[in-house]
Amino acid sequence: MDLSDSCFRALFDASPNVYLVLDRKLHIVTANRAYLASTRRTLDDIVGRWAWDAFPTDRDTLRQAVASFQRVLDTGQPDTMALLRFDIPRAEQEGGVETRYWTIMHTPVFGPSGEVEMVLQNSIDVTEVQLLRQQAGAVEGEQAAMLARQSGLIDRARHAYEANLHLQADVARLESLFLKAPSFMAVLKGPLHLFEFVNEAMVEMLGPRDYIGRPVREALAELADQRLFEVLDTVYATGREYLAYDIPIQVRRVAAGELERRYINVIYQPIREDGEVAGIFAVGTDVTEQHLARRMVERQVEQLTLIERQQAFQLTLGDSLRQLAGVEEIVGVASAALGETLGLARVLFAEVSGPGGAVTVRRDWCRTGVASVAGIVTTLGAFGHEIAAELRDGRDVMVADAAQDQRTRADLAAYEAIGVRAHLTLPLLKAGALRIVLSMHSDVPRVWTEDELHMARDMAERTWAAVETAAAQAALRSERDQSQYIFDTMTEGFGLIDPSWKVTRMNATGLQMIQREADQIVGHDHWEAFPEAVGSDIERICRGVMATRVAGSVEYAYPLPAGGHLWMDVRVYPSLDGGLAIFFRDITRRRNAQEQLRLEAQRKDEFLAMLAHELRNPLAPIGAAAELLALGRLDAEGVRRTSAIVARQVGHMTSLINDLLDVSRVTRGLVALDCAPVDARLAVADAVEQVRPLVEARRHRLEVHLAPDDATVEGDRKRLVQVLANLLNNAAKYTPDGGRIVVRMEVEDGRVLLEVIDNGIGMTQDVQRGVFGLFTQAERTSDRSQGGLGIGLALVKSLVELHRGTVAVHSEGPGQGSRFTVSLPRMPAAARAQDEDSRPQGLAAAGGGRRVLVVDDNVDAAELLGMMLEGAGHQVHIEHHSHSALDYVEGAERAPDACILDIGLPVMDGNELARRLRALPQMRGALLVAVTGYGRAQDREAALAAGFDQHLVKPVDIHELLALLA
Repeated sequence: MDLSDSCFRALFDASPNVYLVLDRKLHIVTANRAYLASTRRTLDDIVGRWAWDAFPTDRDTLRQAVASFQRVLDTGQPDTMALLRFDIPRAEQEGGVETRYWTIMHTPVFGPSGEVEMVLQNSIDVTEVQLLRQQAGAVEGEQAAMLARQSGLIDRARHAYEANLHLQADVARLESLFLKAPSFMAVLKGPLHLFEFVNEAMVEMLGPRDYIGRPVREALAELADQRLFEVLDTVYATGREYLAYDIPIQVRRVAAGELERRYINVIYQPIREDGEVAGIFAVGTDVTEQHLARRMVERQVEQLTLIERQQAFQLTLGDSLRQLAGVEEIVGVASAALGETLGLARVLFAEVSGPGGAVTVRRDWCRTGVASVAGIVTTLGAFGHEIAAELRDGRDVMVADAAQDQRTRADLAAYEAIGVRAHLTLPLLKAGALRIVLSMHSDVPRVWTEDELHMARDMAERTWAAVETAAAQAALRSERDQSQYIFDTMTEGFGLIDPSWKVTRMNATGLQMIQREADQIVGHDHWEAFPEAVGSDIERICRGVMATRVAGSVEYAYPLPAGGHLWMDVRVYPSLDGGLAIFFRDITRRRNAQEQLRLEAQRKDEFLAMLAHELRNPLAPIGAAAELLALGRLDAEGVRRTSAIVARQVGHMTSLINDLLDVSRVTRGLVALDCAPVDARLAVADAVEQVRPLVEARRHRLEVHLAPDDATVEGDRKRLVQVLANLLNNAAKYTPDGGRIVVRMEVEDGRVLLEVIDNGIGMTQDVQRGVFGLFTQAERTSDRSQGGLGIGLALVKSLVELHRGTVAVHSEGPGQGSRFTVSLPRMPAAARAQDEDSRPQGLAAAGGGRRVLVVDDNVDAAELLGMMLEGAGHQVHIEHHSHSALDYVEGAERAPDACILDIGLPVMDGNELARRLRALPQMRGALLVAVTGYGRAQDREAALAAGFDQHLVKPVDIHELLALLA
């Protein structure tokens, strides 16, 4: 029990029970306020003194008390003593000494080792009961009976006290949990934030050091980020709880002896004494792993970041607007928030009136140096009749460049007059007529994004909602009878509740939103009309506002009468008559979008876990094969089998990486199809040939049914074979051994239909809906026995759509098999072209051996490549550094015929080495081949510009390399 802990001390002092804490030698450690009040003593009078020196008593009472205390130390169990006498010192004017009688309970408090460390003494003053007992001997009859009843108080007090023991045990357990908690905790006192308590988790994280009594800035000077100290000062000054996320700290690891950067989340809670902030209670968690994980997937969650930016804007805007009551203030603050967030030149709200579309700019926000247009009156047609028509129809208008847009080119002078080159304008219709426009201006050409459109639309809706709210509040303050026009034309739901909770009014928008009729709501008790709201956040907010007259808001899932629910943003305000004014709007789309983003992030995390698993799997056999080869004890057959294992596993890893690259290229629109007339029957034959080993290994029965009609399509034959091979691979993997797989091709209505049908495990409806998603998969076992990354179907869909086709899936359910259907546009037979695939079969060099220079700082990679080239009949020289390679070429009697260079060389990279080699007269006709892991288009362009003839990406296709050398 750490009695210096402020949290525990507050609980200890607040208790109405009388407590005294003694150490194992019967010295007083502390007492609570109730004890001091009962004995009229102070802590300075008694702390550190032997208990019976501080509170003298007769020898018999002392003997009983010491015996009880010893029983607690020996047994670890509570012990009770009834009716002990103590003389309490009093002031001379009060008689000097007052005799009191107590019933005392001794309770053990255990230390970390499990032994009794201290004893908690709880005393109950029974002096009045004892006096009654003393008088009982002098009375008879009714007086004796009454005294007996009074003496029963002792038993009831004892029972009550024994029940209180459970609370004391809970306090002791709470103290133990605090010390042993997995989260690190600390208690800081005073404006200097002196350490008063730290738990074991904090010592374990930051290391043993002098904490107690030292300021945070001094104790953690070399470890903590300055932000930590600023937050502490803020919490102490304001008295408000604060949550700090991802605070960086430096932790010195004992083994390494150096600082390691970690990240923590901390909750700071002010500790109050007598109403004033006296310290801070800090609870933190090490979130380094989560922080690093987020950093790794930042590029994959750009969309989520944009949504969070919008949400932050919405929250800031909502908080700002909620505090304003004037229409002009609301419009000004909202315009400034949007303009500053998006970096605009001007934001304006304008009113539209009259059949001619007269436009009056009431208020605008302008960037410094941009002229205001507030107060001008013009017409919609002055900025383009097509744009005016779109706005009247309620359509958003986006103009990226007024000088280039055909809708604005003729009216360019009007735009130039107010310094507008691009604009995004949103209409607000009321009762079917255009009434308000929000226009965002840029003084340079600008391509408006969907995110900016959504942010602007949300801002317009919130601003107008705030404007209407302000108007409604002003009307409520001036009169109770609301204007029917405002009530009926509001763009959000609105209702009034009187002080007796009767619904007095609700507008048409609100009734439509909740799908109820007016006679079902108006005039009824709110809780009877909406029984589902009882016990919800809505009830908490409404009752809170009714009681405190302070506005509140909540997001609430309203259950619709027809089923399902509607997410609402509900704002509750006090009305002048003592009731409530409630505003609510539909935010279901925003909530669904947030949930969708959460699911997408979860799918990405699952995909990355699978990717790590799949890439690690081939490394075990490759490593084992390398060790076998290093031993040198294998015969020729053993070397051949070991090499085959390595080749298969490398091929597997290459296939995985190629799949990833294909998906990346396709989703980013970087794949260029090598289109030509392709006979779909030949593509089917190639795909069947690729998957036949897997089909035969699983003992499947494969049936191929091809239509006799011409089935020529325009496309990339390799990509079409990839599509069909993916579908066949899936069918083979997810069909139990001995299953049936059917490939069917049909021609109808100018399209070629390709179907892959199996009688395998099938799919649920949920899986079918998302089966073509990039990160969507059905449930898999942890061993991933089927293999693969689960991205093949996403690649299939993208490639088919690049061929102007479609792909669909159908399954009757789990265990009912699946059918995938690919539909492609058919070409006339006259345009058909044959495509023959030529595959080199060996490593033999064509055209005789070449003198080849290999330069790679990876010794193993260079040696293996040299061995393969020598096996094909070439003469190979290997260097591992650029400068030594240059020295070799300059001093060689005969220059190399070809140089195979790694790009990522130290000191001088491969591109610079290529330039210097090309500058040598003897190397001007040599073949220079770049072999690198950098495979982007810009990498290839940089290599060719440096003088390379070819750019190959690792792992190199040896057949392709030999063909180049030939």
